[in-house]
Amino acid sequence: MCGICGIVVRHGQPASELIVKMCDTIRYRGPDGQGVYTAPGIGLGMRRLAVIDLQTGQQPMADETGRIQVVFNGEIYNYRDLRHHLEQKGHRFRTTSDTEVIPHLYEEYGWAFPDKLNGIFAIALWDANLQRLLLTRDRIGIKPLFYSLRNGALYFGSEIKCILAADGSKRELDVYGLDQLLTFEYTASPWTLFSDVKKLQPGTWLTWRNGEIHTGVFWDLPSQRDDPGWTDEEWAHRLRSILDNSVKRQMVSDVPLGSFLSGGVDSSILVSAMSRASDQPIKTFSIGFSNESYNELHFARQVANRYHTDHQETLLEPEYFNMVDDVIEHLDQPIGDFSVFPTLLVSRVARKKVTVVLSGDGGDELFSGYDTYVADRVAHLSIDRLPLSVRKGLSFLAGLLPLSEAKKGLSNKIRRFFEGACQPPEWQHMRWMTFLSASQRKELYHPDIYSKVCGRNEEIVLQYLDNAGGDRLQRQLHCDTRFYLAENILSKVDLMSMATSLETRVPYLDNEMIDFVLSMPSRLKRHGKERKYILRKAYAQHLPAAILSREKQGFSIPLKAWLNAEWNGLMHEVLDESELKSDGLFNSETVSRWIKEHETNRANHSHILWGLMVFHLWKRRFLTPRNLQMAETQLCQSARQP
Repeated sequence: MCGICGIVVRHGQPASELIVKMCDTIRYRGPDGQGVYTAPGIGLGMRRLAVIDLQTGQQPMADETGRIQVVFNGEIYNYRDLRHHLEQKGHRFRTTSDTEVIPHLYEEYGWAFPDKLNGIFAIALWDANLQRLLLTRDRIGIKPLFYSLRNGALYFGSEIKCILAADGSKRELDVYGLDQLLTFEYTASPWTLFSDVKKLQPGTWLTWRNGEIHTGVFWDLPSQRDDPGWTDEEWAHRLRSILDNSVKRQMVSDVPLGSFLSGGVDSSILVSAMSRASDQPIKTFSIGFSNESYNELHFARQVANRYHTDHQETLLEPEYFNMVDDVIEHLDQPIGDFSVFPTLLVSRVARKKVTVVLSGDGGDELFSGYDTYVADRVAHLSIDRLPLSVRKGLSFLAGLLPLSEAKKGLSNKIRRFFEGACQPPEWQHMRWMTFLSASQRKELYHPDIYSKVCGRNEEIVLQYLDNAGGDRLQRQLHCDTRFYLAENILSKVDLMSMATSLETRVPYLDNEMIDFVLSMPSRLKRHGKERKYILRKAYAQHLPAAILSREKQGFSIPLKAWLNAEWNGLMHEVLDESELKSDGLFNSETVSRWIKEHETNRANHSHILWGLMVFHLWKRRFLTPRNLQMAETQLCQSARQP
């Protein structure tokens, strides 16, 4: 695991000092070493977090002739099988590293080699004979890769900071990316918030040669297959076997390994499988809150006690707003999801004891775990059939209900449900997962900005849904896997865990798991009102009853209350009216009204307000001149003093 970067040019040779500068910006991704390769046309760099082959796994890594050079971020779980296969074909290896299979696979299969890999990866491969660079990412998008074109050169890196360090971007705002951030809390690849920086899409490749770029797809989500007629018990047995094997594959490590444990079904199953596959106690890590409606520690403790894990718990409190600077520093591609904070904190705690953790991410998207799937089914069968005027009336009445401080408060659910019911039915369940409605966008943006972004997010959602195929639920799960999971969840976990030099693996997104689960009939994922039906059935004998029967609780923080108390000063400083007006992007009166409505508990605008705060903090850090940025950072810090 590491971070990678590089520059490819048509003439000359990138300076090694510049590649080193790019590497230095992501030193935390790989504290165990650095590698740089420069030659006519190419400069490659990497920072290494040693996990496999601690002694001889340094990069860049080449084939026998040296004509193929590779830098690689990730882990290849089937590298031993691939190595054996390649050795039978006459290839010779010098190390025991998983990286070394990549140049040999390229020699054997050319551009088709990424489809042979089961793992998490972002790869840059240079073919000196053809003077061609190949960039590619793993199937689901677990490891990131960004690129830009400027002054006839292509710049790339695991984080946008690499590109900025090499002056590979003009640092101009992309308003489409901004609108996605505020609407969804994340952006959809290939967009970023920089107009000239793109994010390589999952399961794709890009080549650069003589200034020309070509792109292609090596893998896409599998379609739903015909039901083979298996009993539910047969489906459960096969699923348990595949997931247990996935966990075993991803437990291979030459450094200490553990697991995040939220107390939910997905992470509890992983701890169960890890414990049964290990002869040593598993190290587990959990985050909790003093606000009990957000606290899951008692559930995590049940699983830890059952499997006698080496368990560590940490509380996250409002005073952790001093983490804001650290979070924004690592969000060069910003994410508005509140859970960046507990993700960073639990990663810091875990890194003190381990270098690798397993995470339950992906389980909700594969097995229909979110409330949104239930809400969409109810709306589709009832509310969607009502005239829009009636739906708006019901939404108005729901808005009169008092807001609850509890995360799962019934009034909050009812409000959210009817707000979503007023959105166009063709959005399907994605309407429950947006935080800025069409009418709010019109209120928020300057008219010139709104005219540019109007309708664009709807197009993105429909594209993901229309390309999925299958029944209604299947289309939603495919959409979430490609969109919400890849662009929000996996990006957040990568950024926050790698900020602490911690590698995170996701067994639910193993190749075999993805191929098996996404082709399942939908009835196995949502059985009546029961979500994750087949997953719960598969592990019914391995988890406490309280874990199996509990509802989904997201990994978040009580920011609604914090914005009215401990974080209120920060909100007012960042969303200052004069700064909003100077942007030329927003209607400052609208933002001021939303702040007042939030502070008086007339509405919960925490998602929108935090999204705006993230954007402005990001803008100060990454878009403004450095001297102004430093001054504004000092102002921000002084505003937080009691």
